[in-house]
Amino acid sequence: MTSNTPESAARAAQDSTAFRILARVGYVVLGILHLFIGGIAISIATGGGGQADQGGAMEAIRQTPVGIAILWIIVIGLLALAVWQIAEALVENDPDAKKKWAHRVKFIGTAVAYLAIAGTALVYALGGQSESSDSSQSLSAQLLAVPAGVVLLILVGLVVAGIGIAFIVRGIARAFEKHLDLPSGTAKKGIVAFGVAGYVAKGIAVAVAGVLFVVAAITHDPETAGGLDGALRSLAGLPFGAVILWIVGAGLALYGLFCFARARYARM
Repeated sequence: MTSNTPESAARAAQDSTAFRILARVGYVVLGILHLFIGGIAISIATGGGGQADQGGAMEAIRQTPVGIAILWIIVIGLLALAVWQIAEALVENDPDAKKKWAHRVKFIGTAVAYLAIAGTALVYALGGQSESSDSSQSLSAQLLAVPAGVVLLILVGLVVAGIGIAFIVRGIARAFEKHLDLPSGTAKKGIVAFGVAGYVAKGIAVAVAGVLFVVAAITHDPETAGGLDGALRSLAGLPFGAVILWIVGAGLALYGLFCFARARYARM
């Protein structure tokens, strides 16, 4: 392997202490975002307002005295975390070829998600705004306007719902533990509990968002697809919806606390 290959560059980046610190900052800012999203969801459950998604969290952060500075930290931290995921994909060397490429797809997909959130943070840091519900409805409308658009939108919904289910399974199975160097005793139990509750809550929210895409396709109504905010608000419309939404919001906040622990104990 030569010194100028992508793999060697990825390993060099991962060997950099400064870069590892920036990547850990990425987990911290993810935690902050989920705390805000969870808080907004709880506010909606108790009769308040707000947009319970990344955009709503960014707007809430921007309104704080040091909001712009925090938004720029979010941009930098998530960019570093995205690059870290790409580096993980490049150095992945599982001897099983199928598993290796599955891991690479997961790493790249995670990197794309982090880059998307970083882009949203950049928009708000520069004074703009973005609503995931509008983006989801626009995507739905565009897909429904093309041939086989209904099928494509259903596929999008199924993929999103599948990601949500994967979060739930990952939480229940405590699969995240293998990526952490956890302390022993009570601290470990608390972090694992936060992780389980957080993954399940986030999985429910994402899965519902996927279902809304499918409903939008079946009903030919793009406005049905409302992203994370729409998914959480749809929970509020269920029997005992306020209680369900409060529990999911609390779970998302716990996922935020788990992200703080992940910043400290993630294997990097």
